[in-house]
Amino acid sequence: IFMSGIYQVGDRIEVNAKIGDVIDIGILYTTLIEIRGWVPGDQPTGRLATIPNSCVLTGTINNYTRDHDYIWDEISIPITYDSDWKEAANKIADIVERETKHTTGEAERSISKLGEKYYLPRKVMELEPTIYLTLTGKWINFNVRYITEVRQRRQVYSKLSCILLEEIENSDKIRIAS
Repeated sequence: IFMSGIYQVGDRIEVNAKIGDVIDIGILYTTLIEIRGWVPGDQPTGRLATIPNSCVLTGTINNYTRDHDYIWDEISIPITYDSDWKEAANKIADIVERETKHTTGEAERSISKLGEKYYLPRKVMELEPTIYLTLTGKWINFNVRYITEVRQRRQVYSKLSCILLEEIENSDKIRIAS
């Protein structure tokens, strides 16, 4: 683990369905401060998870912070069919773009550096916020995809949700479905 650099103290990793921030790497065990667990969102539970290094050597490791600190996240917003879906799409896009603009710029610089180390097809690495629509039997689902800092994911999700909900509540042409 030390020589491969697969993770280091401070990295956010997932091993065998355990997710947390690495706080110690020993000869036999790696210790994480657990996130998620029974706490929804990416916040610490307070538990320390001790993972045998043999699991690390034989399993899959997801490292959320190796070489860069950004991930993609999504908010799902159900809108009624009698809403003005075009206006909803425009308002949602404007808000998310405005609120994530700084992070998107930082992520672009970080991912450019990552591209110097790894093969990263530009097409796959879409950084600008995007809305994907899905038609269901009861509503139009707006899946809003945006980039965020790993350790700010829950805060950004909550902030965007509040701003979007307020904007929808203030509109007489857009309604949330349930």
